[in-house]
Amino acid sequence: MTQPTRNRRQFIAQSAAAASALALPTIGGAQPRSIKVGVLHPVTGALAYSGQQCRAGALMAIEDINKAGGIKSLGGARLEALLGDAQSQPQAGAAEVEKMNEAGVSAVVGAFASAICLATTQAAAKYNLPHIVDVGVADQIVERGLKNTFRFGPGYKAVTDLAMANLHVLNSVAGKPAKTVMIIHEESLFGTGTANLLSRELPGYGFEVKEVIKHANPTRDFNNIVLRIKSVNPDIVIPANYYNEYALLVRTMQQQRVVPKAIYSVLGGAASSYKFVQEFPDASHGIIDCNHWFNPKDARAQALKKRAEAQKLYFSYELFMTYTSMMLLADALERAKSSERAALIDALEKSTFSDHFMPYGPTKFVNGQNQGGRPLMTQVIDKDIKVIIPREYREVEPLFPLKA
Repeated sequence: MTQPTRNRRQFIAQSAAAASALALPTIGGAQPRSIKVGVLHPVTGALAYSGQQCRAGALMAIEDINKAGGIKSLGGARLEALLGDAQSQPQAGAAEVEKMNEAGVSAVVGAFASAICLATTQAAAKYNLPHIVDVGVADQIVERGLKNTFRFGPGYKAVTDLAMANLHVLNSVAGKPAKTVMIIHEESLFGTGTANLLSRELPGYGFEVKEVIKHANPTRDFNNIVLRIKSVNPDIVIPANYYNEYALLVRTMQQQRVVPKAIYSVLGGAASSYKFVQEFPDASHGIIDCNHWFNPKDARAQALKKRAEAQKLYFSYELFMTYTSMMLLADALERAKSSERAALIDALEKSTFSDHFMPYGPTKFVNGQNQGGRPLMTQVIDKDIKVIIPREYREVEPLFPLKA
């Protein structure tokens, strides 16, 4: 067995042991029944970092739910995580749903990437198995009429619309120094869909899209793409890609001394990442992102952030989005007073979940999409990530343009 294979298997085995431990009853008490929940993410392959962050968030939520007495309307029933690895591939994710269904899970939470979520929600729909989408932003996920699918956060059209409106305001206030844009995106459903929306919307705000460049997942060399950025010399570079490629793109821009007026991200994989800011503080400086983000004024978010950091984890959007999605599921189980799938779907459809630290307000699902889900605008300032828009959550004033 090769070392990488051994490490992956060891990680999965350790995670399974941790999940099982969370489901154990208190010593000396009557054993409440458990409710099996599928926790499905790409914990190996190209998206492994993000998948592992998602899994950590789910397990932290299950730990909190069980410590607080489990699902009280079901006699203190405890959540038991059934872990699945989508291996960064849609077909592998769908295969894991089949296993979870056979194992009798009441619901699935996952599966991070849009392309994987598209496959896993479809697979779950065959069994009327509730599936809460934690991160996947492609709007096709909730546009197919699947009654089992519920997305807590916003989709990429809502994010893109807000990002473009805010870019227009920032640029106008600054005297309209930026006029041209280049879009660099990854090849899958998330990156391509986001790039298409941006290309369509930007001209309406007075920006000329000079070029759109697609790259493969994974990509390990961005020198040619950055040389092209240098040649085109756009005022703004908009990346739409996952963590590894985003980080490498921006680092390559720094190495080649390509400094546009702004790096303005829409759902940037590393733009709102404490990991990226810590590892590459100079490259990350000034980056603006429109992305999933927590209410910075909510003490619960800050407490969870400290707890994650104490476990040597980064408080990334993957972690806190999956944490909150699991809490949404627990709330639905509590109100359904049942772990039966049909009852749980009904409870989710009627959900008014508000006991969370996201800037959403109470949930209201329409065709599986939470209508209150919205992103925040952040910027890396002084080696930290701060909210700049909207004003009600603002921590610092925006810095735009980055280069006069």
